[in-house]
Amino acid sequence: MRYELYYWPGIQGRGEFVRLALEDAGAAYVDVARRPRGMTAMSRFLESRSVKRPPFAPPFLKAGKLVIAQTANMLLFLGPRLGLAPKNEAGRLWAHQLQLTLADWVAEVHDTHHPVASSLYYEEQKREAKRRAETFKAERLPKFLNYFEQVLERNRSHGLASNAFSYVDLSLFQMIEGLRYAFPRAMTKQKRKYRRVIALHDRVAARPRLAAYLASERRLPFNQEGIFRHYPELDDRS
Repeated sequence: MRYELYYWPGIQGRGEFVRLALEDAGAAYVDVARRPRGMTAMSRFLESRSVKRPPFAPPFLKAGKLVIAQTANMLLFLGPRLGLAPKNEAGRLWAHQLQLTLADWVAEVHDTHHPVASSLYYEEQKREAKRRAETFKAERLPKFLNYFEQVLERNRSHGLASNAFSYVDLSLFQMIEGLRYAFPRAMTKQKRKYRRVIALHDRVAARPRLAAYLASERRLPFNQEGIFRHYPELDDRS
């Protein structure tokens, strides 16, 4: 099957979690909005009254006649089809649970730079962002890192969902990459405390297809428009 991924063309954002799975599996897919007139195609699809089950917003995926939205939902669908999910139902539900926890983490990262409203510029909420970022670094960042460290320790496995590699491992890799960009000082201080998480990140980065993707032009750089943004004033006093 050839998949169609719809997401904003200039940022990694939530769509990158799906891209990583497609790239690691060597799946045939089209990143629609990054093609000529792709944004027009995405807008028309979102506005079309003929779509009976419309997505709320990008990212969303077309797989044949199916239209699937929400990052965790897309990965729940893609995981077994790409060989990136546990074989049994209990394992797949566990992987989905982990992905939903990662989705909570993503939302908290976003709110460090937009704690008041997404419709406002960062510059309009800098004071609130500073306070939110300090709380995130002191309380929430170590809480999430500790949770995933414990999952790896308790399961005595090389992957989060099982010993077999899964899409959740790719997603945790993306979280660490994004956090290193957004909060380099804070993440450097956390490095020694969460060795299993960092080791998993490094194993993922070394996977042949993924390493090729990360070195290619298909991998968009982090920037100040996505979820992970680096504002030096939010990373001081870490």
